[in-house]
Amino acid sequence: MLYNSGALRHAGNVDHGDTVTDFLPMERQRGITIQSAAITFNWPKKEGLDLSTQPHIINLIDTPGHVDFRFEVERCMPILDGAVCVIDGVEGVEAHTERVWSSAREFNIPRFIFVNKLDREGASYKKSIQDIGLKLNGMPLVCQIPWWEDDAMKGVVDVITGQVVSSAGTADSPEQLSKIAVNDAMKDEVERARERLIELLCEQDDELLELWTDHGKDLPSEPIKKSIRRVLRNGDGSLIPVFAGSSLKNIGVVPLLDAVNDYLPSPLDRPELEVRTGEKTQPLGQILQPPRIPKKQKQSHIEALASVFKVVNDSRRGMLTWVRVYHGILKKNTPLWNTNLQGFERPLNIMQISGAQNIEVPHLAPGQIGALTGLKTARTGDTLMVMSGNRAPPPELSHVQVRPPEIPPAVAFIILDPLTPTGAKHLETALGNASREDPSLRWFKDEKTEQYTLSGMGALHLDIARDRLENHYKAEALWGKIVVDYKESVSMQTTPTRAVFDKTVAGNTGSAACTAVIEPVESHHIDALSRSSCIERDGNFIQVQFPGEDHPFDVDATRQHLISGAISGLARGPRRGSPMYRCLVTLTYDAETDYFGTTSGAHLSGAAKKAVKQALTAAQQQQGIAILEPVMRATIVCPEGAAGAIQHDLHSARGGQVLEVRDMQDSGTASATGDANAEINIDDIYAPPDSYDFQKSLRETRKGRLRMLQITAQVPLAEVLEYDGVLRSKTSGHHSLTMALDTFERVTGQREKALL
Repeated sequence: MLYNSGALRHAGNVDHGDTVTDFLPMERQRGITIQSAAITFNWPKKEGLDLSTQPHIINLIDTPGHVDFRFEVERCMPILDGAVCVIDGVEGVEAHTERVWSSAREFNIPRFIFVNKLDREGASYKKSIQDIGLKLNGMPLVCQIPWWEDDAMKGVVDVITGQVVSSAGTADSPEQLSKIAVNDAMKDEVERARERLIELLCEQDDELLELWTDHGKDLPSEPIKKSIRRVLRNGDGSLIPVFAGSSLKNIGVVPLLDAVNDYLPSPLDRPELEVRTGEKTQPLGQILQPPRIPKKQKQSHIEALASVFKVVNDSRRGMLTWVRVYHGILKKNTPLWNTNLQGFERPLNIMQISGAQNIEVPHLAPGQIGALTGLKTARTGDTLMVMSGNRAPPPELSHVQVRPPEIPPAVAFIILDPLTPTGAKHLETALGNASREDPSLRWFKDEKTEQYTLSGMGALHLDIARDRLENHYKAEALWGKIVVDYKESVSMQTTPTRAVFDKTVAGNTGSAACTAVIEPVESHHIDALSRSSCIERDGNFIQVQFPGEDHPFDVDATRQHLISGAISGLARGPRRGSPMYRCLVTLTYDAETDYFGTTSGAHLSGAAKKAVKQALTAAQQQQGIAILEPVMRATIVCPEGAAGAIQHDLHSARGGQVLEVRDMQDSGTASATGDANAEINIDDIYAPPDSYDFQKSLRETRKGRLRMLQITAQVPLAEVLEYDGVLRSKTSGHHSLTMALDTFERVTGQREKALL
């Protein structure tokens, strides 16, 4: 995309390690995306446009594809106006694609699919389209058909216009493409595809149905494109436009860029942003309306609002804070109120990244994306505001949040021992920066042993974190082995525990008190709690109650400090020092008994932490603390000959449960990850035939390929931490393994005793 738009002179190649968005050394070494990266460019190119036509600004965010970095994908997802999902034409829709697609559905993001690598041996456009319908539970809308000649992919034909829109060996200029003609068989197939496309659109778009009634088969192209844009806008994924190509050979990329402009919405087309203020979620427009107050009084209002979706440490510029602007103009050197950290920061410069260039800009307008330099504490997921007069916001606005991040619980950790006292300080700074970049990385220091614990989403996630700490931050430490991150939880409700905190903190005297009650959260309660006023952090739910009506303190600020204290109290359990999980903490702060006059936030946090700790200690004395272990949903694709041994190993040797075995060549039923009410019948899916469908020799060679099965199983992470090596020995390397956290289950019997 960058090459075709003119932002780059040479196209990067994953295999050669010279891509622009995969800029980390480990990304280039492994050929995968680890960190999201944002690039800004214009499309179409200015050359060839008349003076009355302006190119569109496209902000491209390249996100990881590996399951260990799902948080990275989901943190970027809320700020998107549209998405292009890239799938492998050989592999089809893989397990992680289904999970990401499901997340995109939750945010109602308009999206379509680009089937890539169609030039590779074994690629099947037909199978990919059927996969899309069956696994993603939407009807594929075939917008392009690959054009083949002599077993080689020559280009792509557009279904709507019937013309070749991309061709290998050309610059994809309209003049060159207009001279290319396709054979009669391709023309007939394009006509069939166009009829099916119009039929599917008319089922959902009454405006196009009226036009089709008037014009029939002679329906012009432009109304069809506008109809696709209208149907995509709601983001429900019921119709999924599908495009084809081979990015390695630059086939189909130019028409894909045109499709982004034609079909995906601009920021102005998206629904109004919902923001959270305290316990309420409401449209942004409601909080932007300044209250009616006497003219003599000065009232601060929001002039600009932005969300931090990425923080990355750049070797030349320091910390770059990537933001998406939702309201107003974000200018450099303007104080920004961080609603999470409750303080001001001032950006030194604002940049946009275009190819390999960092372009400084004076401001960012609504809908734009850019990188701020100079912010000292902003983290991924924070919300930044510019207030009128650069004053602190009033209490009702100080805690506005744009989709606060939902950080999944860690499942694995590693112990670090700094080599020297000086090295310990440097390591602490590096760990702090790494967790600012990626909040799904957590760390803490054990004051007794002076060791550091780094927790993450899996073995690969921690391997990448180690590489970054050692090679980018130059942190020196002795690294332990990656082990499972067990959790602790209460197995019964605790008695109300009141604690008073009256120590001197940072030279400030004061005191505060509160009462804590902790109870276990069952899986079937989680949805109801998520919809309530509870705050969810690291798998725990926290709610604060304020008895009475008139309160002599700032309720929102007090709630925030108490929640912070409870989070700290839940960080380490009383039984084995593991984080608490699936706990509902109810804090009660009564003005009559717990409020001792104006006090600092540290005292409020200290009271909440103390109350939670004492409640957990009391529960431990009554054998009310259970140990939980992460149970993963593992998806293994392997040859049929090895499937039996793998299933037996998972069940008998590793305590797992096989949930499903599916033939990868069999077009079965829709995936369980989608909407059960919208299952797609394979007979209803239109998919053009592959080139080898008509060639007996090629079809016969495909039958000789390994028959692959997909095994889906639940299995304790402790049993499969290094399972990739076991599979390699059983399959001779012909396998793939993806794992995602499924649930946490209680450890009992001998396995529980072995952990203590």
